[in-house]
Order: sequence, then structure tokens, then C-alpha cells
Amino acid sequence: MTEIEYGLNDIVEMKKEHPCHLSKQWKIIRMGADIRIKCLGCGTSVLMPRQKFEKKLKKVVEKAAE
Repeated sequence: MTEIEYGLNDIVEMKKEHPCHLSKQWKIIRMGADIRIKCLGCGTSVLMPRQKFEKKLKKVVEKAAE
């Protein structure tokens, strides 16, 4: 399987919708051993281990401006 390239401030789409039902899209707001993502629908942020994040990631919608 090919690895998906992602970085800080990228907009990503996850496999499952957030319980707010407003969006499947999230913004990466912190990267390290853990990754914090923010729902673009309701603004809730979630912290998860990188391995779990990569398993749930579907695609990168928009790369952040460098």
C-alpha cells in the first residue's frame, strides 16, 4: 500500500464522518508522535496516536500553503 503524504495545516478526509454530521474533513493542527485534528464542521479537536490516524485517513483534500 502506498503511503499518503500529509503535513501541518493540511485538510484531510477521514474514512468515517464526525458525529456532528457536518463534515468528514479535518485540519491537522499538531503533529508529533500524536496528531491533533480539528473538525471543519463544528470545531472539535481530537488527539490520536499517529498509527491510528494513518489507519483512519482516507485522503488529503488540500495541501497547506508553504
